[in-house]
Amino acid sequence: MKLNEIRDNAGAHYRAKRVGRGIGSGKGKTSGRGGKGQTARTGVALNGFEGGQTPLHRRLPKRGFNNKIFQKDFKVINLGRLQQAIDAGKLAAEGGLDAAKLVTAGILRRPGDGIRLLAKGGLSAPITIEVAGASEAAVKAVEAAGGKVVLLGRPAAEPEAAQEKRKRRPKRKASDNE
Repeated sequence: MKLNEIRDNAGAHYRAKRVGRGIGSGKGKTSGRGGKGQTARTGVALNGFEGGQTPLHRRLPKRGFNNKIFQKDFKVINLGRLQQAIDAGKLAAEGGLDAAKLVTAGILRRPGDGIRLLAKGGLSAPITIEVAGASEAAVKAVEAAGGKVVLLGRPAAEPEAAQEKRKRRPKRKASDNE
């Protein structure tokens, strides 16, 4: 290889558009910017601008509630995907399964705020899995296969006596105070 044979990789160098070089170039006269006015000038960012008219995003009413910044990011996993991983030898059905084991097995990239188990696909291996949430159908399918679903972050069921205490008392009427 000689110095005069050195070239860039194909597509590495982008040749700049030469505008304003005559009508034959296809980018002559107005240089592809249309006619005169604000948009023909530099430094124009008119996203959503409607020429002074109140823009659409300000004409429409605000509706609903948005809680996106506090929203939990649950990673969804289906029973069929778990069974695939068990069949392939990536997961062991023995012992409990949790988010960390699913990440090390390569089924999930990251655990997020927890795992939500859904019932798409079939499961034949008896597994015990710890998840943040699970659909009723998924819980039934896991239990039918001889496994168990442990829901994390849920308080244990209260005894009935404690529930009775927590019931609100009816408000007293004004005549009762006399």
